[in-house]
Amino acid sequence: MKAKLNIMKKKFAEILKDESAQGATEYILLIVVILGIMSFFGPEIKGMVSDKMGDVKAQFQGFTNQ
Repeated sequence: MKAKLNIMKKKFAEILKDESAQGATEYILLIVVILGIMSFFGPEIKGMVSDKMGDVKAQFQGFTNQ
């Protein structure tokens, strides 16, 4: 009976030490966080990039017209 208990303790300790799925879980959580940030700030970021691209386009047109 003691031998079986020791085997069960060892198996349980091995299961707790097993970190093979930890990396995948971390990547999934990072993706979820990034998608959440993108969905929350996406319209603002899109507007800022669009404004800057308009500024660059105007400066480029001014440069080529001179």
